[in-house]
Amino acid sequence: MRKQIGLCAILLCGVVIGASAQQLTRFAVVDLPKIYTAFFKDSKAVRDFEERSAKVQADIDKMNAEIQALQKSRLDAVAAGDQQKVLNLDNEIYKKTEFLKEYYRIKTAELEDQRKKLTQSSSFLQQVYDEIRIVAESDGYSMVLNLKESSGILWYSPTVDITDKVINNLLTKAGR
Repeated sequence: MRKQIGLCAILLCGVVIGASAQQLTRFAVVDLPKIYTAFFKDSKAVRDFEERSAKVQADIDKMNAEIQALQKSRLDAVAAGDQQKVLNLDNEIYKKTEFLKEYYRIKTAELEDQRKKLTQSSSFLQQVYDEIRIVAESDGYSMVLNLKESSGILWYSPTVDITDKVINNLLTKAGR
């Protein structure tokens, strides 16, 4: 009888050890930029960014229109044979074009920096990371990879993409 109980205990331990040894590590992927655009598109910070971006674009459009008007005036001056006016307009067109190039370069860099800060803000990231952790733990994933920043992902099954679930949870918690 004792041998049978001992044998059963050993057999039970073997089954438990064998079952735990075969536990697989489960991976999931998430698309952080998609979460950003879906969840934070209505936030004040994003609205401010979009307003600033629209203002910069409006300024660029205005400067382009001014340059085009000057180019039309230049063509009229060429047709009229007014060389002095052509030279003055050439100079003005050159200055405005160079200013526009510099303005575009600077403003584009500023907007890109602001966009990066938005997506990397600690409150945004913390909220998203917390939700990713909750979804991953509840679905039994051991590791979650950022789909857009991981060049090592060659293929993945859509069944391991938890992006939409994270977005839905964030929107639910935000009351949207």
